[in-house]
Amino acid sequence: MNRRYLLIGLVALAVVVAGVAAYFWFFSGNSSEAALPAGGEKYGIQLTSRDRTIGSPKAPILMVEYAAPTCPHCAHFDMDVFPELKQKMIDTGKVYYVFRVFPLGPVDVAAESIARCLPEDNYFQFIDLLFRNQSKWDPDGYDIPDVHGALVQMGSTAGLSADKVDACIGNQTVAQQVAQVGQDAQTKYNITGTPTFLVNGVQHGPFVDYTELQDFITPMLSKK
Repeated sequence: MNRRYLLIGLVALAVVVAGVAAYFWFFSGNSSEAALPAGGEKYGIQLTSRDRTIGSPKAPILMVEYAAPTCPHCAHFDMDVFPELKQKMIDTGKVYYVFRVFPLGPVDVAAESIARCLPEDNYFQFIDLLFRNQSKWDPDGYDIPDVHGALVQMGSTAGLSADKVDACIGNQTVAQQVAQVGQDAQTKYNITGTPTFLVNGVQHGPFVDYTELQDFITPMLSKK
């Protein structure tokens, strides 16, 4: 199945929350120092205190990425497109980047729950680690006999003990929050798959490369 635009219904999101327990360093120091206040809205996008961000909130371009840790197209963006985006547009004050997990299944919820256990400054490091090592833990596309053990191993790489990883995965409050982000993505912004980007409120699917992304963003910058 092509996961580029995998649909998730409200029922599936409920299953994600219920199923979490069954599945049992490039970004360091670059998270935004002053995110937009909780409840703030820009280009029709509601920003919250739970958003993980990089760059200046004063940037003329707001880019929200909806991604899933198990999504191979998201991993491609993370490894092959994002570094240039960060260097040329985020670090230069042109783009304010917001990352949100759109869970495609229980493993995404578990992975995001582990990431949320880490200090905020280490969040993007761990997401990057997951993307670059999908073959070690992602059961969707790889033969992973022990998904729980694989996630524990990923957590240990980030400095978490096995008990701590289990506590993170078992936190139903966080799991429900992750599922809610996915539900809101569908109902508020018509997000149906990953990765999907909202750039100043305009939706775009996966970017093939940085050139395509640049061509999409540059006209928006010229209007500022």
